[in-house]
Amino acid sequence: MEKENRLLKVAPILRNYALEPHFVEERGRIRKIYTNKGVFALKKIDPKHGGDFIRHVQSLFQKGYNRIVPIFPAIDGRYAVLHENELYYLMPWLANEVKENRFERNQQLFRELARLHTLSVREVTISKEDRAEHYEKTLLEWEKENEFLIGFIESCERREYLSPFELLFSLSYHDISQALQFSIKRFKAWYEKTEENEKARTVIIHGKVSTEHFLFDDKGHGYFANFEKSRLGSPLHDLLPFLSRTLKTYPKRSEECIEWIYTYLKYFPFKEDELLLFQSYFAHPGAVIRSAENYFKASDRKGERKSVLHFQRQYWLLKNTEYILMRIEEIEAQKQQAKASEEANGQGGAQN
Repeated sequence: MEKENRLLKVAPILRNYALEPHFVEERGRIRKIYTNKGVFALKKIDPKHGGDFIRHVQSLFQKGYNRIVPIFPAIDGRYAVLHENELYYLMPWLANEVKENRFERNQQLFRELARLHTLSVREVTISKEDRAEHYEKTLLEWEKENEFLIGFIESCERREYLSPFELLFSLSYHDISQALQFSIKRFKAWYEKTEENEKARTVIIHGKVSTEHFLFDDKGHGYFANFEKSRLGSPLHDLLPFLSRTLKTYPKRSEECIEWIYTYLKYFPFKEDELLLFQSYFAHPGAVIRSAENYFKASDRKGERKSVLHFQRQYWLLKNTEYILMRIEEIEAQKQQAKASEEANGQGGAQN
């Protein structure tokens, strides 16, 4: 009976594609459909986001980017079908068998993400007033966070006995403060570089980059799926959330993350100001500060253990990020030294 109900639900939708369903598997928001013409994936999305999603995918295809899971048009040419106030689109079903290890999969993901950004990049006009407003607003928020950190540590220092959370915060304060100051310093350097600029690079961002949305076919080629959150924006909106999720784990020195970042930068090199902004946002210890703020503002502190555990996880993220940033600093310094050495050798050769 359940099998028949599933078939009845999808049959009207699949008629738009001249497909006859034989069997349906529910996979969350995706249905794996066995039909008279093969196996397909049917995805349901919110109609409010359908127009932008289809437009961005079509734009990427037109620019020659083909590492997106194809979307099949209906018989009448539509790329999505409206049925009972829901929007549906049809794709081939990819086996997504893992033939590579995690490092190689993510290496390919970052390479393809860089290609996606490269093919969709364009400059947009940003007024000096808008840039200044963003700078001042962000800097004000971060300075308020710094004031909170100073106020909280001073209140802890005045106490004779500290709670477990207050003790952990006191031990972590220096690292959090240093991360915030580094973030502010890089942000100010970015603004100094771009204050007079009226252009900025934007790309079509995927909007929800993850290993779950990078699927592999039977030949080992990776394809992006789930473009519903795609939009025009800074490439940082794709990079930073992925890196944050990856580093939100126990303390570790993630050399593989550095490899992924520089794989991306090999195919989509950042300008100097873009790298400064990347470092600023990446370093910003917002998660651990919010954890401390929530504890400080809480009227009921019965969940001390839960608060401590949450704060600890955010602090580990900060330390994991700190290591990545330190390595980036080292790599960029080595590049500058190599460049200076080449220029010096070139001048010496010209004089000879």
